[in-house]
Amino acid sequence: MPSILVIVFFLQLSIHIVNSFGVAAINNLLWQIYNLLPTPTSKSVAEQRQLKKQFLKLRQDLNTTSSQDEFAKWAKLRRQHDKVLEQLEKSKTSSESTKKTFDSVVSALRWLGTNGLRLLLQFWYTKQPMFWIPGGWIPYYAEWMLSFPRAPLGSISIQVWSVACLAIITLASDALIAAFALVAGFKVKSEKTNKGPAKVPGEKAKPESKKEL
Repeated sequence: MPSILVIVFFLQLSIHIVNSFGVAAINNLLWQIYNLLPTPTSKSVAEQRQLKKQFLKLRQDLNTTSSQDEFAKWAKLRRQHDKVLEQLEKSKTSSESTKKTFDSVVSALRWLGTNGLRLLLQFWYTKQPMFWIPGGWIPYYAEWMLSFPRAPLGSISIQVWSVACLAIITLASDALIAAFALVAGFKVKSEKTNKGPAKVPGEKAKPESKKEL
């Protein structure tokens, strides 16, 4: 069984990833993956895509058809356009309702698997030390703070270990983002330097001024 130290670390990492990317973005990604699988909603989503293509084609044909010169053709396209539009709106309403239910279920499961599990572990292991600090290394008040709230004195509690993991993950994430931004900015700057100043078409080179003796 993995160590409780590793479990808490990866649990804090997963919470940080969810908070960084956002709940809505993760739900949309899971919704797309869910519809790629042979699920009850995959068929309706495929039909909705087909209706969208059909609607756009009918709309294009309707815009290119004159209602005065080709009234019969225009009226037929108009009826087909309105019919497909009605079907598409019904499909969208049903799909939005299903997605809302999907988002609620996924959000509940995600909370139980992250924050809910974190609270359960902190409650279950609240009296168990994560590891011990060598005696005499730190003052008494520091030992009390590191063992807060109910771990044995001189040890690190699971609550403190969770906060430490979150701090390390946040610092590492910020450092990676800053390094990426620095590298990207340096790359753009070097590309501009290699290109040199842009020459204006038709501009003649200015003759060098003669130096006076």
